Amino acid sequence: MRFLDEDEADDPILSVVNLIDLFLVVAGILMIIVVQNPLNPFSAEKVIVVERPGEADMAITVKDGQELKRYESTGEIGEGKGIKAGVTYRLPDGRLVYVPEGR
Repeated sequence: MRFLDEDEADDPILSVVNLIDLFLVVAGILMIIVVQNPLNPFSAEKVIVVERPGEADMAITVKDGQELKRYESTGEIGEGKGIKAGVTYRLPDGRLVYVPEGR
C-alpha cells in the first residue's frame, strides 16, 4: 500500500489548482476595478472627468450613457462674438448665482 503513503506535496495537480485559484482572484480584482472606474462602460450615468485641471494641456471627458466626448485644451485664450448676458456671483458657501441682465 505504498500508493496511500505518498506525500501530497509531490502531487503536480495541486500546483495547477493553486494557479487556477490565483487567476480567479486576479480576475475578481480586475472586475472590481472596472466597476469602480467612473468611465465604466456598463453604467448609464453621466460622468465628467477633468484631467490635469488648470494646466495648458487640460482635457475633459464627458460620458453620457454609452456616448463619450473628449475635449482637449490647446492652451490658447479663446475669443468670440457675443454680448454680455448677465453676471455670475460666487456665494460664501461656494454656490454660484447667475443674474441675467434686464432688457
